[in-house]
Amino acid sequence: MKNKNLGLDTRVTHSGRAPEQHFGMVNTPVYRASTILFPNLTALQAKEGAKLRYGRRGTPTTHALEDAICALEGAERALVAPSGVSALSTVLMSHAEPGAHFLVTDNSYGPTRKFCEFTLRKFGIETTYYDPAIGAGIEALIRPETRLIWMESPGSQTFEVQDVAAIAQVARRHGITTAIDNTWSGGYFFQPIAHGVDISLQAGTKYISGHSDLMLGTIACSAAVYDRLRETYLRFGVCIGSDDAYLALRGLRTLGVRMNHHHASGLQVANWLLQQPEVLRVMHPGLPQDPGHALWRKYFTGASGLFGFVMRTVDNDALARMFDGFSLFGMGSSWGGYESLIVPSNPSVYRSATEWNPGGQTVRIHVGLEDPADLIDELRAGLDRLHA
Repeated sequence: MKNKNLGLDTRVTHSGRAPEQHFGMVNTPVYRASTILFPNLTALQAKEGAKLRYGRRGTPTTHALEDAICALEGAERALVAPSGVSALSTVLMSHAEPGAHFLVTDNSYGPTRKFCEFTLRKFGIETTYYDPAIGAGIEALIRPETRLIWMESPGSQTFEVQDVAAIAQVARRHGITTAIDNTWSGGYFFQPIAHGVDISLQAGTKYISGHSDLMLGTIACSAAVYDRLRETYLRFGVCIGSDDAYLALRGLRTLGVRMNHHHASGLQVANWLLQQPEVLRVMHPGLPQDPGHALWRKYFTGASGLFGFVMRTVDNDALARMFDGFSLFGMGSSWGGYESLIVPSNPSVYRSATEWNPGGQTVRIHVGLEDPADLIDELRAGLDRLHA
């Protein structure tokens, strides 16, 4: 949108829409296309300057989604990918060159680490994992060959909050690109680009979609890094179908309403868990007791529904009694949909720079859009089954 002074909810509601260009239709229609025809030879020969050239390079529907992502994240440019992993691999590969060195936070999403270890290593790129609490101290880890600093705040398993601006400032002094996985905030509660980060990416599968029926990755960035990202994106043939772009745009329109509900309900459930004798620790940066709370208040305007807690150690049979009796909480990968989820987790397998030894069983929970009192009742019953 042209008016950047409008509120975020207004921008998210109206961006990526142009009814006057589509016969008055409120929503940008689904344009399914591979071949794009040109009216004459002059137009064909000038096609490199045309916005619509070939379906893989985008349609009016996918361009509308890119515009909306720019409005959401406060970015100058955006790209959309078929999954969150596709988005992160595009960003990582766009900065890969023989002998390059990457700095990646130790609490990063598992596939990020795996891509660094199993793919980038084959191309001679070395990755150093750093403590997410390092802040400006990251300067000591920078080498002449460092090309990218990767952040994730909060981490999607253990929920540490990073001092994003401090890291971005160090990186800028050294001419190093910064990227952040911003999925936890949905781009709604945090805009990293306003704090000096070059690239903000999300698994749009989560909160942007909001309905657990869409695979999507988004990359929002400054104009300075766009061409490099776009070149890698095109060379790898990354693209999404217009039907998926349409679903993402539809999900985006209710993002604010959903995120605020996730925020309130998540905190209500987290505060209840704090009071339970079976719970050793709740990992939710919105709680005043959380080690990352001060940084969360500095950077975020709210919290999503995803957080974790640590239970006293129990055997697997007892854990199964608790988990198998849930009906409102589902057990499955992903998060960010309207439904609540709960899974046991083991973050220690994704650590090398820091140690994860919480003294009990780690659990990851996503609080959806149900009545939080009903979710608390189900968790209470689950803890009762634990001791049955």
